[in-house]
Amino acid sequence: MKFIDNAQISVQAGKGGDGHISFRREKYVPKGGPDGGNGGKGGDVIFVADSHLTTLLDFRYHKYYNAENGQQGGKNKCSGKDGNNLILKVPVGTIIFNYDTDEEIADLSKDDMQYVVAKGGNGGFGNAMFTTPTNQSPRYANPGLEGDKKNLNLELKLIANVGLVGLPNVGKSTLISVISAAKPKIADYPFTTLVPNIGIVRVENYKSFAVADIPGVIEGASEGKGLGIQFLRHIERTQVLVFLIDSMSATPVEDYELLKTELKKYNTAMLQKKQIICLSRIDGLTDEQLKDVKKLKFKCSDTPIFYISSIMGTNIEELKYKMWDALSSTL
Repeated sequence: MKFIDNAQISVQAGKGGDGHISFRREKYVPKGGPDGGNGGKGGDVIFVADSHLTTLLDFRYHKYYNAENGQQGGKNKCSGKDGNNLILKVPVGTIIFNYDTDEEIADLSKDDMQYVVAKGGNGGFGNAMFTTPTNQSPRYANPGLEGDKKNLNLELKLIANVGLVGLPNVGKSTLISVISAAKPKIADYPFTTLVPNIGIVRVENYKSFAVADIPGVIEGASEGKGLGIQFLRHIERTQVLVFLIDSMSATPVEDYELLKTELKKYNTAMLQKKQIICLSRIDGLTDEQLKDVKKLKFKCSDTPIFYISSIMGTNIEELKYKMWDALSSTL
């Protein structure tokens, strides 16, 4: 399925039904009073988070959504039927913004969370409601009120505990396929990962967490280069960041600094998260090269560093437990 993580739509809540104007007409009641009923309420537009959904794709092709209008009131003081609410299901992690003001309306971060984004209009009063001692035969009623109309921007931010961050083609997809049941597309060329992948990592019984493989970050990503900020947003919700650095790179320390710079430019709070540094693909190094890599000095304090091989399984179990420990310390 194609991954879509933002969409712009318009929603219209239902209009309230009009009040009714009528008078009793019964055989033995020559002066029947007003008996027009009230109009029904217009339907609301309600968003509901659904853990079974993973994309906003449907909202890219269907832009306009309308809840049902309330029905007009009837005679004998019968109220009109309320309009049905319109339920729009979105993936967990969807944030709803007012498109015109850019104001955040709701953040549906948990399964089954719901939010009424547009309220239906109230129904109008029928003429029976306007009867007074001095006006016993009112010949007017209220029209129903219009429902809310809003232009919205939907933005999906994946819900994951740990985010894998790295330059293109450093082995993020391979790592997530090894530590979880996720099966991302893997190939030997840059930008293999075109969509974020999420896997569930099980450490032991009753201990598991979600890890997201974020598409490759490059220099200028915070300004939109490469896959740009469209995927950087998915790292915002994570509690732990794992920086994956290619041990065979000619400039591993500079690679790490570049990644930090892009995250900081995008959102300064990103670097306040717990961090782990991983030097990947050590299976491609000689013993001497590995010794040199372990001598590298990264500008980080108290940040654990792992030397791993996803292919050989080197230090993978230890990394999983360190991810769990780092995550547990943030809860």
